[in-house]
Amino acid sequence: MLALQKVATGEPRLELREVPEPTLRPGHVIIDVAAAGICGTDVHIMHDEYRSEPPVTLGHEVAGTIAAIGAGVDGWELGQRVVTETYYSVCGRCEHCRTGRPNLCASRRSIGSFEDGGFAPRVRVPATILHALPDDLGFPEAALVEPLACVVRGLLELNDVRAGDRVVITGPGPIGLLALQVAKAAGARVVVLGTAADAARLELAEQLGADGVLTVEAADALDEALAAALGGEPDVAIECSGAAPAAGLLLRLVKKAGRYVQVGLYGAPITLDMDQVCFKELRVSGSFATTPSSWYRALALASSGTVSLEAIVGATFALTDWERAFEAVAGRTPGKVLLVP
Repeated sequence: MLALQKVATGEPRLELREVPEPTLRPGHVIIDVAAAGICGTDVHIMHDEYRSEPPVTLGHEVAGTIAAIGAGVDGWELGQRVVTETYYSVCGRCEHCRTGRPNLCASRRSIGSFEDGGFAPRVRVPATILHALPDDLGFPEAALVEPLACVVRGLLELNDVRAGDRVVITGPGPIGLLALQVAKAAGARVVVLGTAADAARLELAEQLGADGVLTVEAADALDEALAAALGGEPDVAIECSGAAPAAGLLLRLVKKAGRYVQVGLYGAPITLDMDQVCFKELRVSGSFATTPSSWYRALALASSGTVSLEAIVGATFALTDWERAFEAVAGRTPGKVLLVP
């Protein structure tokens, strides 16, 4: 079968290769991939900015149907529609695994970086990380459940964004648009910031219910415009862009005694004025990937229609057209860019 692989270190080193079909193992299933999202992490892996173990098939935002079931697997059926968590294996013994945080396990091996992922017709995963796909979610939307679970982790499980909060989000990409919807569902007022190049994505943010959208180029008037749109200084600043200037901007914009939440990844060290954290008595929180509990909450939000995944589905490309798909991501195409085998 054809698979899009990181073949070696040294950028870009992605190739569409003929690889063997995954073999079935006890405790595992094989999924026929119906749709897989391109994540910023895939771009970081392409440029050697995120750890991976090449040669490896990329893709960790996966939806499809069960094609084969290994020995010892109960409760699943052939042809069942599923989504999968990303952790192919964790140690199960460390403090983090035993307290429900497998995302922090030092032995964690994820699909798409250390184990073959979903940029291929088929992928093998442990049955323990499957979730049944509700009937009201199609496969393109289902490929966004994983990034939605990341947002649930950062905004609801770790930071309790709630009714009455004034929230500013940087980055109107898929993660930022999901964060907008989750914060709005919690009862917050939300303004999304982007650059002039984000015009189409900011328009989508407005359609999804943002209380305001602003471009950061209007720096002189930004504080005043933000306060006017939110009804005051932001209580919570959520950085989703992975762009270094956005982090410094949010530290400046968030109110004293406010909360700063880092969701986006930069791929390299950045410089910040950490004195602002002290002077303003800010609570700073990082958020990394997902936990099993965030998946259940994400599926509930999507299935109920509280969060619209369909609205964020962007351009779809055949796996063989992967180069154009990655160009669409780099070109800030609105919504999530998908690959289909």
